Amino acid sequence: MKHFLSKNILLGAFAALAIAFSGCEKDEGKLPDIAFKTGAGYTSADATLAPGATVLVGITADKTEDKDVLKTFTMSVSYDGGAEIDAFTQTLTGDEGDHFETDIPIALRNVTGTEKYTFTVVNRDGLTNSVSLTVTTQ
Repeated sequence: MKHFLSKNILLGAFAALAIAFSGCEKDEGKLPDIAFKTGAGYTSADATLAPGATVLVGITADKTEDKDVLKTFTMSVSYDGGAEIDAFTQTLTGDEGDHFETDIPIALRNVTGTEKYTFTVVNRDGLTNSVSLTVTTQ
């Protein structure tokens, strides 16, 4: 009887450990959602425009997991294939952590060339997602 009881206790302990460790599996995490606003007045894809023109870029971003709120939004730009430069960074707070929208008017340079704009959102876990567009001026 004593041997039977020890065996059952040992099996019960292994079962409890197996359940505990299976619940500790790391979550891969989902990237936050980010997209261009589309429709009249918005530039949401690559375009060719006159130097000095102004474009309106609209962005929407959403968290994809309950606890992984959005933390920052960044706009960066690269001119003529050069290095990317952070042009604007915003810390997201309150309701912006769940859903963020912004409209950004961008005045293009008065020279011919390319301007690549990248818009990035980062969530609480440090996961990032980006959208970008390139404007050619000629």
